[in-house]
Amino acid sequence: MVVVKWHGHACVEIVTSRGYSIVVDPHDGKSIGLEKPQARADLVLITHDHFDHNAYSVVAYEKTRVLKEFIGETRVDDVRIEGLLTYHDKFGGKRRGKNTVYLIEVEGQKIAHLGALGHIPDEAVLNKLKNVDLLVIPVGGTYTIYPDEAWRIVELTTPNNVMPIHYWIEG
Repeated sequence: MVVVKWHGHACVEIVTSRGYSIVVDPHDGKSIGLEKPQARADLVLITHDHFDHNAYSVVAYEKTRVLKEFIGETRVDDVRIEGLLTYHDKFGGKRRGKNTVYLIEVEGQKIAHLGALGHIPDEAVLNKLKNVDLLVIPVGGTYTIYPDEAWRIVELTTPNNVMPIHYWIEG
């Protein structure tokens, strides 16, 4: 059984039945007014190199593997990862840069983490997101897609479950 934990902002931890931990977009807590993530990652995935998504040292230990803005397909331990190029804005990255969408397959579960996605992706990316077990999607607007755009992506991809991230919370 895979357990998914939200550590605030865009930081999500995926823990396998064997205790293997994958952390996506760790933050340091203090720089964004939250508690730092209480996780110890075997694998860290960073969707883009902004301070509120790349604090891997907070969750890393000596054997932690880190993939930063990885595009392509790879396998790390028993985890299949596919990184898809998207953007942090609606202008092809001209304002906020690139963003990697990660498709993570572990223990028979397919999880898509959209990072700080700033636009509705093209059809090729949307097709890869179809019918995932969990779609982790930003909904806060301002620096990411807005709730109506997030809902449109949900409609186009029909995931089994949705986890909203990257929205304002107290702190």
